[in-house]
Amino acid sequence: MVPLFSDAGLRRLDEIVGPDLLCVFDFDGTLAPIVPQPDKAILPQEVLQRLSALAAHVPLAILTGRSVADIRSRVAFEPNYIIGNHGSEGMPGWHVNSDDYRKLCRTWKEVLSQALGDKQRFGPATWIEDKGFSLTVHYRAAPESELVKKNLSALFAQAIPAARVIEGKCIFNLLPPNAPHKGDALEKLMEISGARHAIYVGDDVTDEDAFQLRRQDIMTVRVEYFAGSAAEFYLPHWPDIVGFLDELIRRLQELQPSGV
Repeated sequence: MVPLFSDAGLRRLDEIVGPDLLCVFDFDGTLAPIVPQPDKAILPQEVLQRLSALAAHVPLAILTGRSVADIRSRVAFEPNYIIGNHGSEGMPGWHVNSDDYRKLCRTWKEVLSQALGDKQRFGPATWIEDKGFSLTVHYRAAPESELVKKNLSALFAQAIPAARVIEGKCIFNLLPPNAPHKGDALEKLMEISGARHAIYVGDDVTDEDAFQLRRQDIMTVRVEYFAGSAAEFYLPHWPDIVGFLDELIRRLQELQPSGV
């Protein structure tokens, strides 16, 4: 990864930004800052204003681990697409397995809820977020987080070996093994939107499925540097997303004919 606001990053923007562009963003840690309690996450006003301005120029999608209903309650504008549960919810035409995903997650939740009752192993601050098509187990507030993390990994391997387990920032995401991921969703969004180019911005391990596509027509950006990431470019800190949005808007405005 190299800094986005470097010569290489600006040249890549020159290649990718045009009227046929699709802009796709993760939510937590990308459009909104990470917060200790997920239900307290909000889209800051300065980001909301710029997203609304960006959406006036090109199609815009939010591709998130949250449910579609959750995201709709947190954004005061209507993106062209809201895709939830890491890619498995909300995509036109991808409803055939929805009931199977929900049933599987309900079964996992019952098993995990019983196991997490052992407070000696997991503590009182470990809890399950049920998003319908996937589960997220949070342990951010656990007093002995590294021990809890180790115990959770062992629990998943023993109790729900079929789950696709993706570790995040003090969380574990549990996804049905054959469910679409963010890379699948990004490619499908390009197809249905007719976009010839796309920019994808994310900040966590689940975004690596999109970063790893490594397509010349997709520019990938990670919020905060991470040595193991497959993203092409990075923004050093979360507040830098505002400057990035400004850069996109400026470039798209310059493409408009005079007087428009």
